[in-house]
Amino acid sequence: MNRLYDFLRRHPTWVDSFWAAFLLLLSAGWLVASTSAPPENNLPSGTAERVASIPIGLALALVVALRRRVPEKMLLLATGCGLAQIFTNVSPFPGNIAFPVIIFTVASRPVRWASRFALTGALLAPIISELRWPEPRQDTTGAIFGTLFVTLLFVMAWVLGDSLRTRRAYYAQLEERATRLEKEREAQAKVAVAAERARIARELHDVVAHNVSVMVVQADGAAYVLDSAPDQTRMALETISGTGRQALAEMRRLLGVLRSGDGAREGGEYVPQPGMEQIADLVEQVRGTGLTVDFKIDGSPRPLPSSVELTAYRIVQEALTNTRKHGGPDVGATVLLAYGDDELTVLAEDDGRGAQRELYEDGGSDGLGHGLIGMRERVGMVGGSLEAGPRPGGGFRIAAALPLKGAH
Repeated sequence: MNRLYDFLRRHPTWVDSFWAAFLLLLSAGWLVASTSAPPENNLPSGTAERVASIPIGLALALVVALRRRVPEKMLLLATGCGLAQIFTNVSPFPGNIAFPVIIFTVASRPVRWASRFALTGALLAPIISELRWPEPRQDTTGAIFGTLFVTLLFVMAWVLGDSLRTRRAYYAQLEERATRLEKEREAQAKVAVAAERARIARELHDVVAHNVSVMVVQADGAAYVLDSAPDQTRMALETISGTGRQALAEMRRLLGVLRSGDGAREGGEYVPQPGMEQIADLVEQVRGTGLTVDFKIDGSPRPLPSSVELTAYRIVQEALTNTRKHGGPDVGATVLLAYGDDELTVLAEDDGRGAQRELYEDGGSDGLGHGLIGMRERVGMVGGSLEAGPRPGGGFRIAAALPLKGAH
């Protein structure tokens, strides 16, 4: 039964053609009956009327057969058949069932002019029919009620069709909305993935750039004093070893995020993000490389949102890394953390020669400057502001204002 239903749903024209053939059969029976009926039965008694009813009946059967393929054209064909009936005096016959059928079909489609045209025909056709072919031996009241009843049938056909159109439009809107929401979810997922990749890329840059630069400086110093100062060489190698372990630990944490997607390493604990307490250790580590760093804290330290702490740590880390790379010989750096009521100010500057301008504007023409770009993104994520550029009198200056309200 389901297969038959699916077949009929896939071939609606076949179904309509069946009903058209049935309607044509009824019209043929009516025509045969009219040959022997008396004139008072309101059947065509003349030869001309019977001949004219044949093409009209065929055309109305065609209207039913093709109503779903070309509904607007079949509406016009049905209108022509109705006018032909009036002029040829072919009284209403079974083929006229095609009129409410085409009215229903057109009203269920989104073409509004055709729907309005069909509604107008539904209101006028019964009145015209009653005036053109009045029933014999029927009083005025009966004629009025009969016309109203037929008009109601025609209008109900239009109302049902229009309701079907509204329901179809509603379902189409729901499907469109579901499709749009699905696309939006996919787009949001892609944006989230891209943002997560960018965050991990910034983390990797900070980890690699800082720790590797420390290891390079220590390795160069150890090579320089290898023969003359074995103790200093040993201390440099210990610093290299500790820095390397720290870099590996942070990289394992980031790789764990890539593998599991939840920030945890398989079979291990969550690795804490660096925060304000680790800035002092960071400064000591940089001092161990031979860079003079003046570290100051203004205000009363207090617990801060984790996002602000991580941003402040990465700003100081990137600033000191850039100082070692671009500051030149005998450079000194200053790091200031100022705790305010509503914001944390992070100031990192040096008195060296500083980086060239093209290295910190728009990522640099040579592809460098990604650390400062990542820094701006970090500050923007917490709703802060960042200033980075050459310092008056020489050197480089980075100042960030990180709001404490609304940060997480």
